[in-house]
Amino acid sequence: MTGYSRTVIALVLPGVYAPQDDTELLAEVLREEDPPPGSRVLDVGTGSGALALEAARRGAEVTAVDVSRRAVWTARLNAWLTRLPVRIRRGNLFGPVGDRSYDVILANPPYVPAPDTGRGPHGRSRAWDAGHDGRLLLDRICRDAPVLLRPGGLLLIVHSALSGPDRTLELLRAAGLKAAVVRRRWIAFGPVLRSREEWLRRRGLLATFDDREELVVIRAERVR
Repeated sequence: MTGYSRTVIALVLPGVYAPQDDTELLAEVLREEDPPPGSRVLDVGTGSGALALEAARRGAEVTAVDVSRRAVWTARLNAWLTRLPVRIRRGNLFGPVGDRSYDVILANPPYVPAPDTGRGPHGRSRAWDAGHDGRLLLDRICRDAPVLLRPGGLLLIVHSALSGPDRTLELLRAAGLKAAVVRRRWIAFGPVLRSREEWLRRRGLLATFDDREELVVIRAERVR
């Protein structure tokens, strides 16, 4: 979670996750998929709203959800500043939208493994900390997203190789989706990974001389 992204937005309020390499990687795949105008798109865990706005620029009918009040206000302000129509709801993952179906679901959830502190992520760390194995929200997305996809619909997820891409593929395939890794990128450690580098090495998630993190985008299609 570091580096420059060309997925630029106007505003990021303090405490809200700013677009970075993972955002741009997922945006690249969205551009390649090029959903037709009028497609229903859901951006879950929208943060600043960057991916929701990317979809709206392409003529999609976009809904964005985040549990953070600051993120919701940031996304709303960015939608207003760019004059792009995005429905923005506050809530936990799919809670606010469980009665609708979508052509594309985008997810850039928290995925960084974190030491157990006896309490869940809080404050700014909710944007990246994802439990001991990095799958605090990933498993829920893999479980709940498939039923919200229309036939032929796509789920696009970005996360770190530290948080088990094979597990993501296994769960999505078990739910009846056709799933594969469609993009990989190595990036330098950001501040969060640097701060827990030794812990990750002790757990065997990082090799002794690893100094970069691999990001992956997984594409999962509901074929029927």
